[in-house]
Amino acid sequence: MSGRKSATIYFREPTADDGREIYELVKKSQVLDVNSSYSYLMWGKYFNKTSIVAVVDRKIVGFISGFLQPTAPDTLFIWQVVVDQSQRGKGLATTLLLKLIKRLESTNIRFLEATVTPTNVPSNNLFKGLAKKLETKYSKYECFSEEQFPDPSHEREIAYRIGPLK
Repeated sequence: MSGRKSATIYFREPTADDGREIYELVKKSQVLDVNSSYSYLMWGKYFNKTSIVAVVDRKIVGFISGFLQPTAPDTLFIWQVVVDQSQRGKGLATTLLLKLIKRLESTNIRFLEATVTPTNVPSNNLFKGLAKKLETKYSKYECFSEEQFPDPSHEREIAYRIGPLK
């Protein structure tokens, strides 16, 4: 039999030591807003329970940052989803979301929210597909208008609300 065996993907909570690599992954994506390097250290140290990384051959190839909304503790807000170019088109973003939701099953999380620009077709499809996979509903509403952003070229952000999850 010819062909290379697929590398095993491991999923785990991020750590502060992952901050540099996550920052570089987001920067390399060339599609996400790149936050400060400090913020990725923070995700690994203080938001690790609600975030997840995918690792292949000791290299982070996927990352999701999430947090519980302070005014809605039953809602997991997904801030960023990034997948390395080498892993795109393989369903890794969906798998990361499903594994994160599974890990949080023992909490009272009932909804997932995320914002997406209208032209970000892959992310729009990701969240619609997630609702379908979870056999639940989703709704959409404008979260941030174009006028709210200091950068005049930033599109509005549409929020997806998926659930109930349980």
